[in-house]
Amino acid sequence: MDARSSVAPPRLGRTLHRFANPGQFLRLSGRVLPWLFWAGALLTAIGVVWGLFFSPDDWQQGDTVRIMYVHVPFAWLASAGYLSLAICSVLSLIWRHPLADLAAVEIGPVGAGFTAVCLATGSLWGRPTWGAWWVWDARLTSVFVLFLLYLGHIALVRAFDDPTRGYRAGAILALVGVINLPIIKFSVDWWNTLHQPASITLMGAPTIATSLLWPLLFTTLGFSLLFAGITIARTRAAVMERRIRALLMAKASSSGGEEVLS
Repeated sequence: MDARSSVAPPRLGRTLHRFANPGQFLRLSGRVLPWLFWAGALLTAIGVVWGLFFSPDDWQQGDTVRIMYVHVPFAWLASAGYLSLAICSVLSLIWRHPLADLAAVEIGPVGAGFTAVCLATGSLWGRPTWGAWWVWDARLTSVFVLFLLYLGHIALVRAFDDPTRGYRAGAILALVGVINLPIIKFSVDWWNTLHQPASITLMGAPTIATSLLWPLLFTTLGFSLLFAGITIARTRAAVMERRIRALLMAKASSSGGEEVLS
């Protein structure tokens, strides 16, 4: 192993810890949060109004296709949120990233909520399209498993008296559950499901009409910014809560010492 490879991990670790400084995180996030919420709300409102009132009906599904403007962004963010949860778990297990554990704890409820809305809107869309509220096909089942993984992570990180043990157990569960993400993504290609193949891909041109695509892009970006804003706001609250708890414990400890001396 050469000298460059031997010093790379510590250098990367120092970089990660510098950006994870709680004080710096609070300062930067305080500046970013208003922009995230206002931009997210504006883009979401434009996309929803555009999609509900000004986009054309689908030639097969009619008005029911408008559920897409909520369902598709929430479905994408359900998987993206879990991927970010897994990334935080890697940072926690390998580099002991100071904010990774707190961020993972706060991503869990937000991701679970978005996944629940994804499942609910999918059922509302499926009833007039497929004639059933729920079918156990590969895509629906794998998204339901994703919802259970979120709930499992939420419960596991709170199941130990020692928070560190809960963080480690939750990180391991999050990394094991990552295997479900490619199953969700490629389930429509690997199995015969009721879901249609992806209309938007990185390698090819979108197969969805542009009159439907543009409002969908607006709602997807808007909900993404709101997801990020909610998660950052929750993480800020967790950091401040930890600071207040540490100050109270230090005060209680010093007060106890003064009582002993007196």
